[in-house]
Amino acid sequence: MPATALKCKECGQETPLDARYCCDLCFGPLEVAYDHSRLDDAAGLRRKIQAGPNSIWRYSDFLPFERRPRVALEAGFTPLVRSERLAERLGVGEVYVKNDAANPTHSFKDRVVSVAVAKARELGFDVVACASTGNLANAVAAHAAAAGLESYVFVPADLEEQKILATGVYGTHLVAVNGNYDDVNRLCTELSGEHPWAFVNVNLRPYYAEGSRTLGFEVAEQLGFELPDHVVCPVASGSLFTRIAAGFEEWLSIGLLEGAIPAFHGAQATGCSPVAKAFEAGEDVCRPVRPKTIAKSLAIGNPADGVFALDLARKTDGSISAVTDEEIVEGIRLLAETTGIFTETAGGVTTAVLKKLADEGAFGSDDRVVLIITGEGLKTLDAVRDVVTTFDVEPTVTSFSETVPVPTGV
Repeated sequence: MPATALKCKECGQETPLDARYCCDLCFGPLEVAYDHSRLDDAAGLRRKIQAGPNSIWRYSDFLPFERRPRVALEAGFTPLVRSERLAERLGVGEVYVKNDAANPTHSFKDRVVSVAVAKARELGFDVVACASTGNLANAVAAHAAAAGLESYVFVPADLEEQKILATGVYGTHLVAVNGNYDDVNRLCTELSGEHPWAFVNVNLRPYYAEGSRTLGFEVAEQLGFELPDHVVCPVASGSLFTRIAAGFEEWLSIGLLEGAIPAFHGAQATGCSPVAKAFEAGEDVCRPVRPKTIAKSLAIGNPADGVFALDLARKTDGSISAVTDEEIVEGIRLLAETTGIFTETAGGVTTAVLKKLADEGAFGSDDRVVLIITGEGLKTLDAVRDVVTTFDVEPTVTSFSETVPVPTGV
């Protein structure tokens, strides 16, 4: 197995590959450590990857399992769409949209849950659980149902109705907590010490985070084993943002890629922007905030990986920016009108930050930019309810002609 241990990101202490989320010595966060010394044939490895399944498991040599797990729901290998119309609208050389809404439960969370549930089964857990702002709840409930495991899903009580319904339908134990995500996460951390359950983003967090690395692998492969110049990605906890970069770095280290890590640009909503505020202020820590934004899937006021997100943005000459709720809605419309992709509010945040950066001249005329879209717009319909225009007509040509504007020559 390429995975050798869990390693503390702060002090470097290594511990066994079991269920734990922090270092016993310094309480720092843990990540999976790998030994890739046997992967020395880059050309052969590329061929092996390309011959693999159309899922994250084509990258099984880079995931923490001795052999590829059997899973009921296949996640990953989602489209990377070149959008010439969006690039032209923004005045950017090339824009590629990584549409991770094309996953089984319509968000990138299928990647992380697929890895976490497979590890939970390997470690002998019968129950999986999570704290969620919505998309993770959908994914845990679905993957647990497919695997025949019991599940408990904890969400803020004011979560979007579409996400609540799309979680409960799988037969999970759905728990609505009167509080924000940070309250939910704190409760789950306490419960992880009371129940022998696999909390995918608590005691299985090191493995869960590995699923996000596959987004980096996939983007690089779909670009012909090349790197983009810029990545624009949403930031909630900061894990996705940093793990995509970790995927690029890993492939660079073993010769699968050449060049340098692209500039990483994080996207937050102004109503919950602790990382963006720290970046703007030049600070190294993120001050917790109380979320108030329509982008509820990004509403984490005390981000676990915020410090690492700051470090990544700075070392790659990137940025972390915030946009208003109004800009978020416009971002949803901009993406839909130019690409045909309908994204949830998190994607509206990311697209709005892409536009903001383009307007500021952050991209060169020949730059290749990858926009990470993490979820489906049908999950947050209320966000665009007031911006859609409908023309009501009688079933006659006259009524149509009098009511609906038609441009000359159309």
